[in-house]
Amino acid sequence: MLPGGLLYIQRSLQDLTPTPGFDNPNGSYHLKMKRKLLVIVTLGILIIVSVAFMFYQGLLRLNYPSYEQFPIQGIDISHHQGDIDWNELTKDKISFVFIKATEGGDFKDPKFQANWANAKNTNLLVGAYHFYRLCKTGTEQANNFMSTVPKNDKNLPPVIDLELGGNCQTNKTDEQIIQEIQDYINIIKEHYGQAPIIYVTIEFYDKFLQNRFTDYPIWIRDIHSKPELSDKRSWTFWQFANRGHIKGINGYVDFNVFNGDKSKFQELIRKGE
Repeated sequence: MLPGGLLYIQRSLQDLTPTPGFDNPNGSYHLKMKRKLLVIVTLGILIIVSVAFMFYQGLLRLNYPSYEQFPIQGIDISHHQGDIDWNELTKDKISFVFIKATEGGDFKDPKFQANWANAKNTNLLVGAYHFYRLCKTGTEQANNFMSTVPKNDKNLPPVIDLELGGNCQTNKTDEQIIQEIQDYINIIKEHYGQAPIIYVTIEFYDKFLQNRFTDYPIWIRDIHSKPELSDKRSWTFWQFANRGHIKGINGYVDFNVFNGDKSKFQELIRKGE
């Protein structure tokens, strides 16, 4: 994009170069105005490109929730974060980490066991999540998660990750999908003794979850602004950035906040809401 823009500027300057031997006072004035306009347009292009680049790199973002308003903040990770320096990570002001454990009926995150063991040796509160595949049954996915994630009442409640993007195609009806999600949640809740947290994108929520699963905490993804659910339901967690930077992780990581204070957070652990 930038090279093409610079080429355009170069050609424009050539077009504005006066013809040798041509002397026209009015033409000279218009030429100066065109050059000023070109400079303004060039600066505008450079600013837009620079800002877009900074957003892409995670150096700028749209949400900056304060620790005063949201004192409990944390991250979620998977194998995409690679090898993590947990000693460096815990130097930052985070309170919790959710770790990807499984996906679909048989996939197990290759970094889960190492991430889980290392996280448990820190002062962070730890939970695990499952990426739900619409083309698989809720029962087989619950079995995959239960065979991977240890049962411990000190853990954060298990999370089901519901997204349309990156999911598999299915010919199931909406009613069948909702029922299989309910099957998954029922099995997980009975096994772990905690009500699962539902991580969900806005698109998935509006299509499947409005006025449903109202007894379960919602973890909403909205990287553009502070979320407000379409059915006015309150949310428990908010993923506010997907290109965050933090000590101990090379590359991007998701940033999240908990909607409450420390006592409410501890209650979430004890009772799973």
